[in-house]
Amino acid sequence: MALEVRKPITLTVSWDEAQQRAEAELEPVFVPISPYADDRGWSLMNLLAGAMSEQGQINFSMQYPGVVKAWHRHDKQTDFWICAIGHIKAGMWRESDGVAWMCVFGSRNPGVLIIPPPLWHGAATVGPESAGLLYYVTHAYDAAHPDEHRRAWDSVEGFPWATRHG
Repeated sequence: MALEVRKPITLTVSWDEAQQRAEAELEPVFVPISPYADDRGWSLMNLLAGAMSEQGQINFSMQYPGVVKAWHRHDKQTDFWICAIGHIKAGMWRESDGVAWMCVFGSRNPGVLIIPPPLWHGAATVGPESAGLLYYVTHAYDAAHPDEHRRAWDSVEGFPWATRHG
């Protein structure tokens, strides 16, 4: 049986409401962002205002073309992903029932992808250029007790990490 891959629900609500929905439904939520643009350039403003707490941390990661960074999951931590440079194909998978989601987002489709525990998730760079992922996690990394479980990038049979045509 082929893996059914869905798009995450898109919501235009507060960060708190989006996070509550993601965690209650154990599903990813995508919140679009409208860039501010003027004759000086453009920016994404007020990102995650109200979502961050003292327990969390902000990280930035560059990912090379052709790379798939997957799969991992958390027991406590919710991730907020913003692809600030290039484009990312995010994959999410709920092991309990085999439901999968995919979201392509970045500079031409800006938004915040909220990934609650215990969803397995990962990312592949879309296109010929590196992608930059700015992400907030609700629990800072603890090297002594990492809140992370890993599995191979190709271990979710049928997940379409490769470019799909059509």
